[in-house]
Amino acid sequence: MKKPTLLSWSSGKDSAWALHQLRQDPSIELVGLFCTINEVFQRVAMHAVRVELLQQQAAAVGLPLRLVSIPYPCSNEDYANRMGAFVTQCRAEGIQQMAFGDLLLADVRHYREQNLAGSGITPIFPLWGTPTEELAQTMLQSGLQARITCLDPRRLPRELAGQAFDQCLLDALPADADPCGENGEFHTFAWDGPMFQYPVPYQLGETIEREGLLFTDLLPGSK
Repeated sequence: MKKPTLLSWSSGKDSAWALHQLRQDPSIELVGLFCTINEVFQRVAMHAVRVELLQQQAAAVGLPLRLVSIPYPCSNEDYANRMGAFVTQCRAEGIQQMAFGDLLLADVRHYREQNLAGSGITPIFPLWGTPTEELAQTMLQSGLQARITCLDPRRLPRELAGQAFDQCLLDALPADADPCGENGEFHTFAWDGPMFQYPVPYQLGETIEREGLLFTDLLPGSK
């Protein structure tokens, strides 16, 4: 029997590619997406994508979206309590697996595994261990479209803030930067590709600097 599975959705390219991979696995029944959002700003943590765009993404991939609100600022205890309550609810509803788009950070994977230990829900990692240079090229060749929404100027040139995730971007990355931004160099918003039924319309907003990072706002667009 297929296992009911929820996908952790950050709004970015890795989540989108994980969705694409999960849909090709005959053992999985993908029943929805879930995303933690800052309840004060109504945006995805780190990616800073507006909830309205999250909802448009979910509609474009044809899956229900579940939002887990977290306070701001958010302590580790607060986060654990909110996520723990969500996991308990999901298990009661028959969810057997939660999927994550992590690629290579062992500490992040261990944290997720630890949080789900004993819950009855198994964490799975459909992209784990894929070489990031290879993955970036596969994404581009598939037609995946994404844009940078958060950039660390200590790791990347400031002028790359708000740029499209494309070959020009990959060519402009410093030699020590991960092409998928796995070390926190950048985060993205995915808006088209093989996992979408139609492109998610958006408009490019302003770029601001906050807490040492550059955030490019994306505004919901019209079809």
